Amino acid sequence: MGIQDALIAQLDAVLGEWASLVKRSKYDDASDLPEAEVRRVVSRAEAAIHRIAGGNSPYADQAARVLKEKAYTGHYGRALAGVLDALRADLAAGYVRSQRELVHAELFADFLEMAQHLVNEGYKDAAAVIAGSSLEAHLRQLCQKCGISCDVSSGPSTSPKKADRLNSDLAAANVYSKLDQKNVTAWLDLRNKAAHGKYDEYETAQVNLTIAAIRDFITRNPA
Repeated sequence: MGIQDALIAQLDAVLGEWASLVKRSKYDDASDLPEAEVRRVVSRAEAAIHRIAGGNSPYADQAARVLKEKAYTGHYGRALAGVLDALRADLAAGYVRSQRELVHAELFADFLEMAQHLVNEGYKDAAAVIAGSSLEAHLRQLCQKCGISCDVSSGPSTSPKKADRLNSDLAAANVYSKLDQKNVTAWLDLRNKAAHGKYDEYETAQVNLTIAAIRDFITRNPA
C-alpha cells in the first residue's frame, strides 16, 4: 500500500465509524445515540483532518469553524463527516499532498526498505541505525513544515537540536500525540544503542518492529 492509499484508508476508517453510528440511529446526525460515542468519532475526525491535511489547511479551518458553532455533538459529527468526504475526494484526486511531501515520503520509504533488506540479511545493527536516522530526518522535516525551529541558540551561535528535543517540541505543538512521542523516544533509543555499539541490548525482532512502526508513523504524519 502506498502513502496516498494509506491516508485514504485512515479517512475511510473514520468515515466508516460515522456511517455505523448513523445506521444505528433514527437520524442522520446520530443525535439519539449516547453522546460519548458520537463525541469519540468527532474527536477522531478532527484529529484525522489535522494529521492528514495539516493544521493550516482549508480543511482544518473549516473544521474549526464547525466546532466553534454553538451546536450539539451530532451536528459536529455530520458536518465533520462532510469535511472528511471532501478531503478524501481531493486526496484521491491528488489535490492535497504537495510535491515536496511526496518526495519526502518516497525518500524515507526507500531508506526504510534498505533497512528492512539489511535486517533480513542479518545486519540488524546497520538496519537500526538507518531506520533511526530516517526517523530523525523526518522529525526535522516535520518541524520545518510546522514552523518549529530545528536549531537552538547558545549565545551568538546556533546548533541543530537533538532528535529528542525535536520530538518534544513536535508533541508540545500537538503535531502528534504524547503516545507517539513516547514511541519515537523508544525508537531513537534503539538507534542510539546501535550507533554506540550496544548490540546485545536489543534483538532482531525489535528492529523489525521498529522499522514497521516508523513506516506507519511517517505515513500518519507526512512532512
